[in-house]
Amino acid sequence: MGKITGFLEHRRQPAPRRPVAERLKDYRELELLVTPGELRDQAARCMDCGVPFCNTGCPLGNLIPDFNDHTYQGDPARALEALHTTNNFPEITGRVCPAPCEAACVLGINDDPVHIKLIERHLADHGFSQGLVTPRAIEIGTDKHVAVIGSGPAGLAAAQQLRRAGHQVTVLERDERLGGLLTFGIPDFKLEKQVIEQRLAQLAAEGVRFEVGVNVGVDVSGEALLERFDAVCLCGGARVPRDLPISGRELAGVHFAMDYLTQQNRRVAGLPFGEEPISAEGRHVVVLGGGDTGSDCVGTALRQGALSVTSLEIMPRPPDEPGSATPWPLWPYKLRTSSSHEEGGERDFAVTTQGLIGADGRLTHLVCQRTELRAGRPTPVAGTEFELRADLLLLALGFTGPEPGGLLEQLGVQLDARGNVQTDAELMTSQPGVFAAGDMQRGQSLVVWAIADGRRAARGIDRYLMGTSALPTPGRAGVLR
Repeated sequence: MGKITGFLEHRRQPAPRRPVAERLKDYRELELLVTPGELRDQAARCMDCGVPFCNTGCPLGNLIPDFNDHTYQGDPARALEALHTTNNFPEITGRVCPAPCEAACVLGINDDPVHIKLIERHLADHGFSQGLVTPRAIEIGTDKHVAVIGSGPAGLAAAQQLRRAGHQVTVLERDERLGGLLTFGIPDFKLEKQVIEQRLAQLAAEGVRFEVGVNVGVDVSGEALLERFDAVCLCGGARVPRDLPISGRELAGVHFAMDYLTQQNRRVAGLPFGEEPISAEGRHVVVLGGGDTGSDCVGTALRQGALSVTSLEIMPRPPDEPGSATPWPLWPYKLRTSSSHEEGGERDFAVTTQGLIGADGRLTHLVCQRTELRAGRPTPVAGTEFELRADLLLLALGFTGPEPGGLLEQLGVQLDARGNVQTDAELMTSQPGVFAAGDMQRGQSLVVWAIADGRRAARGIDRYLMGTSALPTPGRAGVLR
């Protein structure tokens, strides 16, 4: 695939980024496009390896050597067709996915891996700009009606697949705009919202119906939902944030990261964002948690004009290079520096927060303590206490699962030991005809896994309704199962 000697002739080249001083002044995407020649050179590095582990590294089973080869051969239409075979939204994964496929690239054993994510994004963007991404005609329709609850990546993937199977599909979203956390959680500097809107236009043209501002479980009962639809797919996400039960938690200036990010996304979009504004302007900001959400908080706080931004992680600093514990093709455990971290702020590792100090009811300092690993667990070290100035604390500690009660209780679906919706191999819940996909049944995870789960659930629903299904399900190289 690609050029046989391409990996010897071309080095991995990342997409250029706007200068930090420039991009901190706005919320536009920071990565710039590469030229067709540069993209062709990157695709040429795909080395015709005997076993393309990249296929199995990708939760969607993307046909990576295929679209690399088509790109190198100068055939973006065929490349995009191969990409869309397994991935409904490559323009999104090409922006926000951490690219486990690249970690599994054979070239990555002793060199920089093929820049699969770059190629994926540019193929999708080129496809939209050149009119290559068009609605698919639905040739055979059924009389089955399916409700998809939630319009995040899992819900949208399930909806598109089900509609392409011929079913009547309605997506119910409680917010006033579609996209879930793609729209309200991921900052615009990583994912501008017109990227989502252009794909939504394709789904609408294919016949997917959307109802926004509908809080299912409140505005529509679970019983009414089952009466109206032949099947239901729950894609509400894992929206309950993990809290920090320490002294001083009640102080003003302590917020969940997703509340902060959602509010800023609403500001950018010109939408109402609630009565209590959360802003980092002129504040000393501390972010607890070093994942993608924490990184997004850093980039947002810097753009808002924070006086200082410090990220704290309870685990020790990862090594610069992966060790023997995560050999290829496993996802490597190593230090990862995001574009937000490159823009400024400080990072500190092996730190736990023991309490919060305030004055006049408002946060002023964190009481911290160093940690060390004991039996694999971070443990506070006596005598290492210190205080850290902060008047805005953002909790980016992950999520504990879907919102309890409400719709889940009305439908009577069972939960697993972790509080997620329990499903079988077809992603059907304990309630016949009710399926679940994405974070709601998996727990907090990646966008690419949500898309894969949405596709799996669509196939399960199609089989439930029709007795058989021609829809593919993601797996090894996207094969049918």
